[in-house]
Amino acid sequence: MTATALARTAARAAALAGTLPAAAVDAVLRAALIEDAPYGDITSQTLIPAEARATAVLAARGPGVFSGGEVFAAAMKLADPAAAVELLVADGEAFDAGTALARVTGNARGVLLAERAALNLVQRMSAIATRTAEFVALVAGTHARITDTRKTTPGLRVLERYAVRCGGGANHRFSLSDAVLAKDNHLAVLTGGDPARLTTVLREAKARLGHTTHFEVEVDSMDQIEPVLAAGVDTIMLDNFSLIQLADGVELVGGRARVEASGNVNLATVAGIAATGVDVISVGALTHSVTALDLGLDVELEPGTP
Repeated sequence: MTATALARTAARAAALAGTLPAAAVDAVLRAALIEDAPYGDITSQTLIPAEARATAVLAARGPGVFSGGEVFAAAMKLADPAAAVELLVADGEAFDAGTALARVTGNARGVLLAERAALNLVQRMSAIATRTAEFVALVAGTHARITDTRKTTPGLRVLERYAVRCGGGANHRFSLSDAVLAKDNHLAVLTGGDPARLTTVLREAKARLGHTTHFEVEVDSMDQIEPVLAAGVDTIMLDNFSLIQLADGVELVGGRARVEASGNVNLATVAGIAATGVDVISVGALTHSVTALDLGLDVELEPGTP
């Protein structure tokens, strides 16, 4: 993806990202620091004077889209409440190799204590934002929206979902509590294997919901579309459909529900999927298989410190 495309996508992403809940960030970071230093950092406690101060720069080793500035700052302040953190690049902003992304000045032991947790999280978040931006750029000019899935790292969903927004994508349901999404296994149990019952059981289920609850149903064949639409669902997910089937499915739905495409979505296929006219393309790869972006923290002791 070119730097120009990344920058264009990042500009849109900055408006979409919103903010991270401070309580959620704090919970993740406290768990990370307890895991990494359950009884303190004995290396720094042995080698680094307690009063030593350091300055550290978070730097990019390659290009990407930044996400996690608040996380980086919170990690440093959790280890040293007096630390001064300057964010040099905003979340959702594209950067090149060699870019200084953030700078922290504080107690040297604190910086070293927070270093790994901060890097692990920001590297992963920025990788997700970068990958999302690549997908979003490939569907530019269509009305398809790129969304994530629940294929997130346990305990990190709030951070990873935020990173998707930093890349210009949107979020699917956050959890199983947020919306109804009936998949093939649900339908098999509901209908007892009798497809003729599909409309009836879905309509009865929808009637039990509050009027604000979104109702989505996954289908894996064209002949399921009409019975599902007859139940008055909000979104119909076309799962693992070919491009021809997706286009036919969009035409058959005819605006009676939102159409989501899922399955076999990657950087090579997403533009073709978007061109079929679907409204939403859900991509598990945004979160479940990214490789951490190469970011580094260059630490130097301040002049005159022990």
